[in-house]
Amino acid sequence: MSQMPTVHASGTARRQRSGLHTVASLLPYLWPRGEPAARVRLLVAVVFLVLAKVATVYVPVVYSRAVDALSPKGSTALLVIPAALIVAYGLLRVASSGFAEMRDAVFASVQQRIARKLALQTFEHLHRLSLRFHMDRQTGGLSRVIERGQLGIQNLLRLAVFNIIPTLLEMMMVVAILWAMFDWRFALATFLAVGIYLAFTLAFTDMRVRIRRVMNDTDTEAQTKAVDSLLNYETVKYFGNERHEARRYDEALARYERAAVRSQVSLNMMNLGQATIIALGLAVVMLMAAEGVRSGEMTVGKFVLVNTYLMQLYQPLNFLGFVYREIKQSLVDMESMFRLMHVGQEVADRPGAVALAAHLSDGPAGSVVFDDVHFGYRPDRPILRGVSFTVPAGSKLAIVGATGAGKSTIGRLMFRFYDTTSGRVLIDGQDIRDVTQDSLRAAIGVVPQDTVLFNDTIRYNIAYGRPGATQAEIEQAARAAQVHDFVMRLPDGYGTRVGERGLKLSGGEKQRVAIARTLLKDPRILILDEATSALDTRTEQDIQTALRAVARHRTTLVIAHRLSTVVDADEIIVLEDGLVAERGTHAELLARGGHYAWMWTLQAEQSGQSEQSGEVELAAN
Repeated sequence: MSQMPTVHASGTARRQRSGLHTVASLLPYLWPRGEPAARVRLLVAVVFLVLAKVATVYVPVVYSRAVDALSPKGSTALLVIPAALIVAYGLLRVASSGFAEMRDAVFASVQQRIARKLALQTFEHLHRLSLRFHMDRQTGGLSRVIERGQLGIQNLLRLAVFNIIPTLLEMMMVVAILWAMFDWRFALATFLAVGIYLAFTLAFTDMRVRIRRVMNDTDTEAQTKAVDSLLNYETVKYFGNERHEARRYDEALARYERAAVRSQVSLNMMNLGQATIIALGLAVVMLMAAEGVRSGEMTVGKFVLVNTYLMQLYQPLNFLGFVYREIKQSLVDMESMFRLMHVGQEVADRPGAVALAAHLSDGPAGSVVFDDVHFGYRPDRPILRGVSFTVPAGSKLAIVGATGAGKSTIGRLMFRFYDTTSGRVLIDGQDIRDVTQDSLRAAIGVVPQDTVLFNDTIRYNIAYGRPGATQAEIEQAARAAQVHDFVMRLPDGYGTRVGERGLKLSGGEKQRVAIARTLLKDPRILILDEATSALDTRTEQDIQTALRAVARHRTTLVIAHRLSTVVDADEIIVLEDGLVAERGTHAELLARGGHYAWMWTLQAEQSGQSEQSGEVELAAN
């Protein structure tokens, strides 16, 4: 029990260090190297800040002198004096607001540039992280973290840099003026009221931050469930689980609702406490000022001056409480985004990594070697257990085996989505860990089983293979992939939008677009990852014709389920339990009578049954 306060204190100190570190990390963006224009904008904004606060503090002084000049005891022989004071009062009001607005206008570009840079850096960092990270996280939650973090950065910069500092400066100036013009009692009473107000606000806000954390977690959970459900719209419909999805979403929303209500009630209680402290402080100082007027030690103008200063302080103080709450909330919102920025890269380029020749136009097809490769997604679950094979430049290797044997893992290791646990993967005789990831991935093209297209035009999706390609180059790739004629029959041609994940296209049409995209990329090595296993027989034959055109002159690895698609491979390897169980040509493996021959016979029987079923159906029709 005696250790609990220590743990709490340690956690509080850790959060404070985290908040200070977050704020400190923004400083290089406020004063960026090599960007003199940004520095000039910041300096101009600071000048406007100082001018605005000086004008604000002088307003009550001019106002009190005007009151004294107009009072019965004041010298009003020359009416020009109060008139001049009133004009000066108006000009100071305009200057205070004008300089503040110009400050915000100048700082707006600084604020938005910093938010943009940090959001972009986070986005780029996420793309550098391994596939393992993205398989463990959900896209809806990640996008929400970045969105909240970007807004948190904007709020922190706007409120902290140009509101907290000016407000504290104004309060110090007011306390100093009250001490100089009156006596220490006025300064002390004002200082104590401000100190109690700040202490109350800080304590209450820390409690509210914990509620805000719960709100953020439940909000992320709700948004993740919504995005995941909508992305899998068809699956929801297939199983009639609309009510189930709505119930899951509503449960997350209910948790957010409870946290939001607690947040609002705590805000109301804090506002009430703040108003009470300000009212008591104002009453004490006004009683002292009234006593001064009654005893003849103070003029009515000075009484008005004290009142005006305190009322003028009320707004910044009230706003300072709001600012502090918003900054604390912004820091909470930024924490998750900065945590993403500090996630280490599982796969990174080595110092001095060299570049591979990327395109077929840059060099011949590349050779591929797997040398005693071991790998597992988890330490306790090995997938590959010593796989070795060689694919000479320009040849075709087929990889077959049961589901879970490790076929698709081989493609992921070639792309360096993961690094091998032990062993090496070589391309052109170089360990792929010694080459840059950009050049490695540019040298390899893939046509996957599940082709995912962007919710954009057919032109954009084909050109994604080489952004910046001309229309003529896009059409040339589409013709080679046998999709050009289909596209031209569409009302909008290449400008046709394909829908979310390409849902407006059939499976065969999506595959042809994927083939065109890969052709435009012009890779030296090609991976066909069960590219036709989800298609009907006739569409598969058409796609295979297009794939043969893509594979011409390239080193090709075919990961296949249907053995009929790999009979022309230069070599076939059979994976079983993470090991190469058999290898050879189609004819050699059939003659051996092993696992491959068994799979071939089984698929032939299933194909014959399908054909008989089709004939019966045609006869019935």
